[in-house]
Amino acid sequence: MKGSKVHDYEADVPASELWKIYGTLRAAELLPGLLPHVLAKVEVISGDGGVGTVLELTFPAGIPGLQSYKEFTKVDNENYIKEALAIGGDIPKLGFLYYLIRFEIIAKGPASSVIRSTVEYEIDDANPELEAMVSTAPLAATAEIFAKHAKEKMATA
Repeated sequence: MKGSKVHDYEADVPASELWKIYGTLRAAELLPGLLPHVLAKVEVISGDGGVGTVLELTFPAGIPGLQSYKEFTKVDNENYIKEALAIGGDIPKLGFLYYLIRFEIIAKGPASSVIRSTVEYEIDDANPELEAMVSTAPLAATAEIFAKHAKEKMATA
């Protein structure tokens, strides 16, 4: 069974400013500190944040079946798109055949943009309960906090 879930967050921040976070390792650096209930730790296994970077994400205690997973990153700096594909760890072990998170930063005007967060997944038909685990809620919280952080950084620059 294949599926996807999408969340759009409108931000009063230029797309280029948001991309300074999403398109780099800055997101991995900020996330555990700004949203420790979403991610406890992000470790760079290889790469510099660009195409081919491999990260290991560790979740906070209390999420059944999820401690950590590894993801492979694809980055399109021209179109402000970043994709992270689960390649190891607990997400594949749970039974996901495919699990991809995509962030798109879409310019709406000179000082506004949309952060579109998408989860695409495929699960074996024998594990339909896994679909309930797929949520954009952590991505929505991330979009909100990254937009706020970018806006604050702009105000102090």
